[in-house]
Amino acid sequence: MTPLTPHFTRRRLVAGAAAAGAALALPAAAQTSSALPVKKPLVGPLAPNPAEFKHVLDEFTRGATAQTQGLLLDVSVLADNPSAVPVKVKVTHAITEQDWCEEIIVLAELNPSPLACRIQFTAANGTAEAAVRVRLSQTQTLHALARMKSGRLLAAKQDVTVAASGCGM
Repeated sequence: MTPLTPHFTRRRLVAGAAAAGAALALPAAAQTSSALPVKKPLVGPLAPNPAEFKHVLDEFTRGATAQTQGLLLDVSVLADNPSAVPVKVKVTHAITEQDWCEEIIVLAELNPSPLACRIQFTAANGTAEAAVRVRLSQTQTLHALARMKSGRLLAAKQDVTVAASGCGM
């Protein structure tokens, strides 16, 4: 007996089903040998929400321009567990009684809900740093913003590649 090839087996299944009066529908990938998977755009509640990202960003910055120095964002470039990506944020500017960090936010640009973390500080903290874990839905840019008591804004961002989806997709 000769081994059956997948092509021969498929023909046999289709012929047998047709002889029995049934129709057999194979997936599109099985019907053609050169079919490549097509990536469909995300829709629905798990899709990126650029309007919400812009709204949170505008609400935090209040129209001010952020400085790209003075805020350290430490996150791995490759997230092997997108359900819990470790993120560290630290204000590197000197904290004084006159000027301290009031608030830090972390935004995941392409998440359905972009605000990943919001942390508030007082002058009594002495330092402004935090370590959290965030969930990422896909490969995207993480943004960290800090607002100082003087009104100065600090910003940092980092592109993160995820190995798999972390938001249930």
